[in-house]
Amino acid sequence: MSDKRTIAIIGGTGDLGSGLAKCWASAGHKIIVGSRSKEKAAAVCSQIGPNATAADYVEATRSSSLVVLAVPYSMHAIVLEDLKHELKGKILIDAVVPLVPPKVSVVQLPSTGSAALSAQAILGETVRVVAAFHNVGAAKLQAGNRVDCDVLVFGNDRDAKSIVIDLAGEIGNRGIDGGGLANSAAAEALTSVLISINRTYKVAGAGIRITGLA
Repeated sequence: MSDKRTIAIIGGTGDLGSGLAKCWASAGHKIIVGSRSKEKAAAVCSQIGPNATAADYVEATRSSSLVVLAVPYSMHAIVLEDLKHELKGKILIDAVVPLVPPKVSVVQLPSTGSAALSAQAILGETVRVVAAFHNVGAAKLQAGNRVDCDVLVFGNDRDAKSIVIDLAGEIGNRGIDGGGLANSAAAEALTSVLISINRTYKVAGAGIRITGLA
C-alpha cells in the first residue's frame, strides 16, 4: 500500500482523469481535480466526495508535487508548455496516448518515439516524467474499483517510478516496471491495439496481465 498522497490530475474531468481520481480518492488519497473549467471540476468532485477539491490547471499543479497529465493528445504539448514553470522539481505521470482520430485503433506514435518522451523534452530534466496508465480502460475506472489488469510503468528515475508503481497497484492488479521512459512507446502503442480488440470482440475494456512473475 502506498503512502497517502496529494495527487493533482490535469484533465481530471475527462474519462481517464476522473476515473483515476475516483479510485485514488477511494483509497484515501487527496485528489485535486484540475480543469480549464473549475465548475466542471467541482461537479466531478461532488461525485467523488470530501477527498477531492476543484482547481484550474495552474492551481492544481502548484498544489502538489505529484501531477498526473490526462488531457487529450491534441492538447498535450500546449498544456505542458503552459505548466512548464509550475512543474519544475516535481513528478509528472504522463498518461496521455497519442491517439489521432478517427483512426484511434491504429498505432500512430509521434516522431519523438512517444508522448512521454515528448513531455520530457519539453519539460527538461528538472521534471521526473513517468509514463503509466495507458493500458487501463477508463470506463472500468469509473466505478471507483480496482481494475482487473496489470499496469505498465516506465521512467528513468527509480524513486519516482517506484511511487507510481505503488499507486498503480491501487488501480489495477499490480504496477509493473516496464523499464526506461523510451519503452513507454510500447504501452502507448498498446492502447490502440486494445481499442481494436475491444471493437473486434465487442468488449468494454480489454486489459493485459504479465505472466511469469512471482
